[in-house]
Amino acid sequence: MTATDYEMLGRNDANDIEQILMMTNTEKEETISRVKNEADSIFTWDYEKGKRPRLEKLYEKSKHSMWDGQKDLDWSIDVDLDKVVADISVVSEVQNGPITRLAESPNSPFKNWGDEEWTQLNKESLNWQLSQFMHGEQGALIATAKIVETVPWIDAKYYASTQVMDEARHVEVFAQYLDTKLEGNYPVNVHLKHLLDDIINHGEWDMTYLGMQIMVEGLALAAFGYLHMMTSEPLLKKLLRYVMSDEARHVAFGVLTLEEYYQHLTLAEIRERQEFAFEAAVRMRDRFLQQEVWDRMGITDLRPIIEVQLNAAPEEKEFQRLLFSKIVPNCRKLGLLDAGDGWLRTKFEEINVIEFEHLEATDTEFDNFALGEDDVTSV
Repeated sequence: MTATDYEMLGRNDANDIEQILMMTNTEKEETISRVKNEADSIFTWDYEKGKRPRLEKLYEKSKHSMWDGQKDLDWSIDVDLDKVVADISVVSEVQNGPITRLAESPNSPFKNWGDEEWTQLNKESLNWQLSQFMHGEQGALIATAKIVETVPWIDAKYYASTQVMDEARHVEVFAQYLDTKLEGNYPVNVHLKHLLDDIINHGEWDMTYLGMQIMVEGLALAAFGYLHMMTSEPLLKKLLRYVMSDEARHVAFGVLTLEEYYQHLTLAEIRERQEFAFEAAVRMRDRFLQQEVWDRMGITDLRPIIEVQLNAAPEEKEFQRLLFSKIVPNCRKLGLLDAGDGWLRTKFEEINVIEFEHLEATDTEFDNFALGEDDVTSV
């Protein structure tokens, strides 16, 4: 039986603005957040290495691909924040498309803004984006530690243990960049927090894979690639390049593991995973409404802004759509798009991301992200 939108999202309509705005992060002032973990920790007494050759290859590759955030990144570089945001324009939709139209309306919340406010908005948007990357990486750190505990295959446990170290580095370097090169950081976005909680809480080990390795990490890989392409700031560019080399392996790890496991599930079990993938997709879309930024900029009524963002034409949401360029082909590779009655395909059509389905899946392209000799030259 198919779950309703309310059962998946906590609201009857994925685009219900009032319900989106009602979600708040009640723990944003706390330094500790506790999440229940319903999964069993699994020992395997079968230590035969290499039963899954592609996972073994990935594990061997990961052992030789470690980098050091303190030695391989030049933290002495001075970052000109004004130049960074001028080059990147991280949320380019802010100054064109639907937001520009809203800015031109008589009752616009931006009607008294000048260049100074728009520049500050771009700075806040960059800060917010990198902050959510940092929080997401901590989510990956915790989720991958859970995968080590819960996956029943020794080759997968071996690889997941290397990813735990990767994620620790990622949290470290994003936190250091935010603290030393930008102006502090933002608390975790409420929609991202709910998704991370669901991923950690779920009792089935493969759901943690699906939520983190395929959905969250897949979106992050695309987002890192976009930002890496846009920025000319050398420290951020190299930081992103290093993180991307790891993330591609992590997503491939999810594809390789789930592709095998999903062949043995029933259609009812597959439907549950399709629904979880769609729930994750909507929560990640809602995350990029960046409610915290508008609030920090002193805008009290967010409804007009959220409305124009949700109702913008597909071509005006190019950045958000591109973030699904890794997720959709990987879901196709896992058989989730068309299983049963093609429910997930229909849902991805509704949010205008199905066009990415024929791009290369990450399990065959991760080598393209590997670091070369020029990348690993230490400072």
